[in-house]
Amino acid sequence: MWHGLAEAALKEVAAHSSCWAAAGPPLRHGKQAETTAERWRQVHDLLGKGTGLLEFSRRLGLSLNTVKRYARAAEPERMIRAPRYRATLVDPYRDHLRARRQQDPAVPVTVLLAEIRALGYPGSMNLLYRYITQGRVEADRPHLSRKRVTRLLLTRPDALSDAQRSLLSELTAACPEMTSLAGLIRSFAALLRPDPANETQLRTWAATARACDLPHIQTFVRGLELDEQAVTAAVTLPFHNGRTEGVNTKTKMIKRQMYGRAGFDLLRHRILLS
Repeated sequence: MWHGLAEAALKEVAAHSSCWAAAGPPLRHGKQAETTAERWRQVHDLLGKGTGLLEFSRRLGLSLNTVKRYARAAEPERMIRAPRYRATLVDPYRDHLRARRQQDPAVPVTVLLAEIRALGYPGSMNLLYRYITQGRVEADRPHLSRKRVTRLLLTRPDALSDAQRSLLSELTAACPEMTSLAGLIRSFAALLRPDPANETQLRTWAATARACDLPHIQTFVRGLELDEQAVTAAVTLPFHNGRTEGVNTKTKMIKRQMYGRAGFDLLRHRILLS
């Protein structure tokens, strides 16, 4: 259940990256952003005319799920995603680059390259140039990925550092949906400690989740309701089948190791000896 909630939370964080991206590099408003805004206008123009979503998909040449995402967004800015940057060799020297560019905005890239190479930078000038032109030097803090934001939401509060707690507070205050998401994750985590009272609390949690504007969390709630008895047993009873599943996984591993080489007798022998 926690894994399922984590996947739903990751999708919600990605859907609201335009809100929390202010804590990282600025959003890029180039040709892709213009195309996104134009598609949003096309979808909402058709919505105003009462056109069905399947007809949207045919007319615009987009998949049905894409059309649904555009239809759910109240404004085009919600569809603009934060840029996805990977960690690079320049990251450890970001503070030095930022300070130098604040002192002299026109400092040549070659001069910056020489300075950070003296500090130990092993990369190329092309990498440094891309880093600067992407706006990563001037950002308030190093780039935040959706996975990192989700990890902060899913981590136990007492396991976070003061800096991480401060960052998390800033991220969850970015929009009402992020605030609701953080509250739902914390309240669901409390249900993972089996207690007979969790049955009522689980229903209350599901009702709260359905009332929020978080479609991926709502999908997760519908999945829980499809297997309500098992979910209720999981949050109220101290019993679990973890050891049984562990044995099953170990048996499958042994079988794969022996695939095509031995029969049932040897498999049984290895299982009994393991």
